[in-house]
Amino acid sequence: MPTTPPATAPGLPGLITQAIDAAGGWLPFDHFMQLALYAPGLGYYANASRKFGALPASGSDFITAPELSPLFGQALAEQIADSLAATGTDEVWEFGAGSGALAEQIISALDARGTRLRRYTIVDVSGALRQRQQQRLATCAPRVAWADALPDALRGVVIGNEVLDAMPVTLLARIGGKWHERGVAVASAVPRFSPLPTEARVFQGDAGMAPCGFAWADRPTDLRPPVEIEGQHDYLTEIHPQQRAFIVTLAEKLARGGAGAAFFIDYGFPEAEYYHPQRHAGTLVCHRAHQVDDDPLRDVGLKDITAHVDFTDVAVAAQDAGLEVLGYTSQARFLLNCGIAERMEQADLPARANAMKLLAEHEMGELFKVIGLATPGHGPARGFAAGDRTHRL
Repeated sequence: MPTTPPATAPGLPGLITQAIDAAGGWLPFDHFMQLALYAPGLGYYANASRKFGALPASGSDFITAPELSPLFGQALAEQIADSLAATGTDEVWEFGAGSGALAEQIISALDARGTRLRRYTIVDVSGALRQRQQQRLATCAPRVAWADALPDALRGVVIGNEVLDAMPVTLLARIGGKWHERGVAVASAVPRFSPLPTEARVFQGDAGMAPCGFAWADRPTDLRPPVEIEGQHDYLTEIHPQQRAFIVTLAEKLARGGAGAAFFIDYGFPEAEYYHPQRHAGTLVCHRAHQVDDDPLRDVGLKDITAHVDFTDVAVAAQDAGLEVLGYTSQARFLLNCGIAERMEQADLPARANAMKLLAEHEMGELFKVIGLATPGHGPARGFAAGDRTHRL
């Protein structure tokens, strides 16, 4: 019997329910997350809701470093300028440019220091965000371009701020000593699955919508985390096949282009910390109205869904694909290496206070990390000159 509720169930919940039905009643979580975030016109990053801002009153859900302080982009631009020179290139590629704030800061900083930038290309799947970026960056035309996908060969410096964390993840649950892949089912069909999900969470549509409930459902799997998890306690975690595939594809395109570098800034851990026995609830979280919850099955499409980055996996994937790891360190150390302290000295008190949030351990400074990758021959990178933690990957 089909699990699909009445055909009148509109919008994203209805689309996901149809996908579950087409998959035989059980959808892997990474497929669910892909639809929840990126379904055209409906997913969180594809709809017109405001995402970025400093306060909930603005209607935003979270703030990122470029919105917090322009000194973030200005400091990052120092490393970008070095890497453009090291690779003999003149183009920057940014993935997931958000509001366009980071692009604006980098272009302005590169111009101020006399670095030649032929083109700044933004790769963003969100049509709504692209419109906002185009408005913000109108004064930077015609150097700014937009692309839906990367070319076959890529030359230049690639940046991604809070991009890897939004890539769909596979959920693995060890229950009673046995590993399962955790997926999503329609709530009314949950009893059909064995073993039963450890919990069920139901989404009730907006007023006037047909009810469309989703629930967790687990299936035995041969998939495993990259390291053995000590103990026999129940354990929930994520693995990152899409993240790995993205890094491998990027490496291949940079290799075809002959020269390039990439820098990713995100929250995450090296493998030993990511899969620590005490991290038994995983890292998957949702963001809405500057609050955090752990229920991705509720309010689908109305909030962000993220998971921390396994930076060891990023580094290994890059090396296996022919890239060098330039370094890995905390956001605070990277920005300090790139001269943010000197810029803070010239700023007024409110600007310095905001910049301190980028550096403070209890804010973004320690939670966020930076990893640098490059084609062979790049040479040392200033962002990792002090405090490099590559040995911990």
